[in-house]
Amino acid sequence: MDIAMQQFKAEFFKALAHPLRIRILEILADGKKSVNEIQQLAESEGSAVSQQLTVLRSKNIVTGSKEGNRVIYSLRDPLIIELLDVAKNIFNNQLSETITILDRLNDTDKAE
Repeated sequence: MDIAMQQFKAEFFKALAHPLRIRILEILADGKKSVNEIQQLAESEGSAVSQQLTVLRSKNIVTGSKEGNRVIYSLRDPLIIELLDVAKNIFNNQLSETITILDRLNDTDKAE
């Protein structure tokens, strides 16, 4: 694989590596939103939301456009929604495996 592609992927995933950024992407998966709407839905301070939007925008993950005195943000690529779904599925698979292991340990403890 090309080193440039590996670098892009590393930077891309680094940009996603923050819980508030993930929450912002989940909010934008439902459609375009203003900074104030994102702030309210994320239940976070405006400065924190703006800071994380700046990171996402600098990596071309979200795009902002001016409408009057508001900036409206949207996902640059709808495939982000699929990526978030895949991450959720991976989490669920890992959780399911952990529950299975714990159940087996529980059964072993009861048998003793």
